Amino acid sequence: MSTAEYAIGTIAAAAFGAVLYTVVTGDSIVNALTKIIDKALKTPVK
Repeated sequence: MSTAEYAIGTIAAAAFGAVLYTVVTGDSIVNALTKIIDKALKTPVK
């Protein structure tokens, strides 16, 4: 029984990782992060 639970947990974790990777590498997220980084780098230090 515990082996089946581990297998289901591993499959669920892999599926969650795949979904998270798809979301993070999407164009809208990449563009938003790029804008944030660009703004941070262009902010003058006082």
